[in-house]
Amino acid sequence: MATGTEPPDTEPHPRGGGVRSPKRAAIAAPHLRTDRWWLAPAGTAAGLLAFVVYSTWRAFADAHYYAAPYVSPFYSPCLAERCAPMRSGPNWEILGPWWGISPAIIILIFPLGFRLTCYYYRKAYYRGFWASPPACAVAEPHRKYTGETRFPLILQNVHRYFFYAALLVALILTYDTVLAFRDEHYAWGHMGLGTLVFSANIVLIWAYTLSCHSCRHIVGGKLKHFSRHPVRYRAWRWVGRLNARHMQLAWASLISVALADLYVYLVASGAFDDPRLF
Repeated sequence: MATGTEPPDTEPHPRGGGVRSPKRAAIAAPHLRTDRWWLAPAGTAAGLLAFVVYSTWRAFADAHYYAAPYVSPFYSPCLAERCAPMRSGPNWEILGPWWGISPAIIILIFPLGFRLTCYYYRKAYYRGFWASPPACAVAEPHRKYTGETRFPLILQNVHRYFFYAALLVALILTYDTVLAFRDEHYAWGHMGLGTLVFSANIVLIWAYTLSCHSCRHIVGGKLKHFSRHPVRYRAWRWVGRLNARHMQLAWASLISVALADLYVYLVASGAFDDPRLF
């Protein structure tokens, strides 16, 4: 049955691959959308690029990442011997004096690997940076599509393993947040503005981590009868509600972790003193 989009038999098929192949509808226009569809991928690319530039600068700065009792989430846990001494803090001197670059490079591999392979972030940077596709109902410029079946994108399948590493990182950042309920002399029972910043950040970190698709599968996957597993079923439903907000939580936690690091940087560099609430 004719659909109205087939070219006449005398008209040659458009050349090229992808959406320009002879098997696809012969529509001359690159797309039929009339809205500003490019704003979303452009905004996504700008936001992610801003975070990449900021986090790269802070990771290689190797300075101003600890101001008692706060430690930057980019540098926690600090696994090198050359780390700034943090009283009761996450000083795990696994690497000796031979490690000469910023200790943040060691730990950032895990949270960044978790976000890089995240299902939402894949969609975001595929569209924002690679235009694959740039938006719904907008043809991608690539002539060939292989999905995530070849190197290097096949490595995206390690996301489920980065999830376990992200859980460990979240636990460590929770410990850092507990330590933030001290003053600069390490006395307990105090709260500063930084304590609120760290508390908001860890709530968003946990919400984003637990809203992960891998977490939802681990909690409720491979169950044939939910009625026989009521606890896992309730947990699955709870994670499912978080999963529905995975995109918002991804951005909120990305911003909060950058703000927490920026706050520590400003206090440690002497830009301002941490206001004490009590």
